[in-house]
Amino acid sequence: MAAAGVVSGKIIYEQEGVYIHSSLGKTNDQDSLISGILRVLEKDSSSVVEWTQAPKERAHRVAEHLNSYEAEWDMVNTVSFKKKPHTNGDAPSHRNGKSKWSFLFSLTDLKSIKQNKEGMGWSYLVFCLKDDVVLPALHFHQGDSKLLIDSLEKYVALCESPQDKRTLLVNCQNKSLSQSFENLLDEPAYGLIQAGLLDRRKLLWAIHQWKKIKKDPYTATMVGFSKVTNYIFDSLRGSDPSVHQRPPSEMADFLSDAIPGLKINQQEEPGFEVITKIDLGERPVVQRREPVSLEEWTKNVDSEGRILNVDNMKQMIFRGGLSHALRKQAWKFLLGYFPWDSTKEERTQLQKQKTDEYFRMKLQWKSVSEEQEKRNSRLRDYRSLIEKDVNRTDRTNKFYEGQDNPGLILLHDILMTYCMYDFDLGYVQGMSDLLSPLLYVMENEVDAFWCFASYMDQMHQNFEEQMQGMKTQLIQLSTLLRLLDSGFCSYLESQDSGYLYFCFRWLLIRFKREFSFLDILRLWEVMWTELPCKNFHLLLCCAILESEKQQIMEKHYGFNEILKHINELSMKIDVEDVLCKAEAISLQMVKCKELPQAVCEILGLQDSEVTTPDSDNGEDENTGMTICPASAFQSNLLPVLTASGGRDDNPTEISMSPNVSRLTPA
Repeated sequence: MAAAGVVSGKIIYEQEGVYIHSSLGKTNDQDSLISGILRVLEKDSSSVVEWTQAPKERAHRVAEHLNSYEAEWDMVNTVSFKKKPHTNGDAPSHRNGKSKWSFLFSLTDLKSIKQNKEGMGWSYLVFCLKDDVVLPALHFHQGDSKLLIDSLEKYVALCESPQDKRTLLVNCQNKSLSQSFENLLDEPAYGLIQAGLLDRRKLLWAIHQWKKIKKDPYTATMVGFSKVTNYIFDSLRGSDPSVHQRPPSEMADFLSDAIPGLKINQQEEPGFEVITKIDLGERPVVQRREPVSLEEWTKNVDSEGRILNVDNMKQMIFRGGLSHALRKQAWKFLLGYFPWDSTKEERTQLQKQKTDEYFRMKLQWKSVSEEQEKRNSRLRDYRSLIEKDVNRTDRTNKFYEGQDNPGLILLHDILMTYCMYDFDLGYVQGMSDLLSPLLYVMENEVDAFWCFASYMDQMHQNFEEQMQGMKTQLIQLSTLLRLLDSGFCSYLESQDSGYLYFCFRWLLIRFKREFSFLDILRLWEVMWTELPCKNFHLLLCCAILESEKQQIMEKHYGFNEILKHINELSMKIDVEDVLCKAEAISLQMVKCKELPQAVCEILGLQDSEVTTPDSDNGEDENTGMTICPASAFQSNLLPVLTASGGRDDNPTEISMSPNVSRLTPA
């Protein structure tokens, strides 16, 4: 809390005649009533509440009005204004001659609000902050305290305390920040999965509250979704299971409304295309090879350290992954930290330059004093969230287990430095999951940081505030799944699951929570080759869903059961099996001569127009679909992608490992 002064910003709420009663039992002594002006202001990206004492002449305006009310003094007797001159390090409470009662505080520091009893005198509110500072009661002699509550609910979620209905608890961004990513759909006994058995009145109230929440720009995409699940866990857990089953459509509406920016509108969103059922032809059977060995890698390096035949090397990595001893070296190329055509000397110079750059950025936050940080709410929030997440990231892995683990310190420092590298995005829940495997493999702070920065260049859209990247991927996944199995899509739509929100976590952190730690190393390095097509991760989703389709449909799973089933697949998926299925799907689509244009664009196959016998303009007269080129695919030819993700229509011959074979099912 800081002493109130001149605070610039957009005024969201302003009310005169808001009084502090500075002494008790003297209602006729006007010196005991301190009149002030209460404001809520938007300042930069934060919001503050400010109370300043009004000029003395204004203090007499409501003297007669005051005498017509009976104050409830018992509440005033129970609160104490604990004066902490440097609470949050901001300022003494009566600096520059300001009234000692004047104050302002950030909404991120608000813990609770206590209200007066209904029908007992004029309305008042008592603000309690997170460091246990209790501000003096503010009495609304002219009413309108409800308007203040409505204004605050634009920035924080307020809910009644179970112990005292007069107390509103702040279930705001900071609470959801404190919830680690594992709470996201990781409690099969609670939350969304049990919501169908919970009290309908509470659910509707929760929906009403969440519709009013304004997204905190600091916490962005991940927190936006975790707020949904965490809030339901907190608000609805433990209700009577005997109440009526909630309609699935209600829960679907709740998800789309409560995840800011994620709601999908078919009429407004680009990328939707009516897809007529198409014969994709037979799906080839794919087998994978052994991981690329250190010997194979060394054979493809020239005397100056350049990687020879990069396309061939990427193909081998795509087909089998890497031996672990090779990952520390090869990942730097796959992630773009090292250019594929660089020499060993050039990489040494680059590493030296990047080391200097990293430690300059690290020094920026390391040199921030405690006093400075207390005046920098964004950095303070980033640090707080990072510390909480790091302590819950992959702690069962030996690299991160135990107290005072050096790996955890490096995780923390790299994420803090990334906030300096990209301060607009900062830190969002889920990023620690992306960094952890990189640090595990690199075993070096600087290399891990730059690999992480490169990976975040790919994943940045997942964490941006408007969630457009997540929305686009869900639309694209729906398009691909409909082409593969329109019947399954129709079933999901009938259960209000057509937008595939249950795949949110898969996409957000690229399956990090779905596979074992070692399997995710394999999966990521395969995806980083950008083969065999653009957006291969969406085909991995399709492969997993296709494997689960039979159980979902045969057991007539509804919305809740689908969500629960998908969540419980975590750590039960065979990574090699999924990679084979996803590659087979891509080959099946590439060979199709009548692939819809929307699918061509998703897979990066739309690099030329093809005229069909039925149409001169590339459109099928019967389906109205633009046809994208088919691949002249043979058993010894693999499609080679350009750097932009488009297909090379003249694939080069790639030597195939004897461990790899493609079979056409009988």
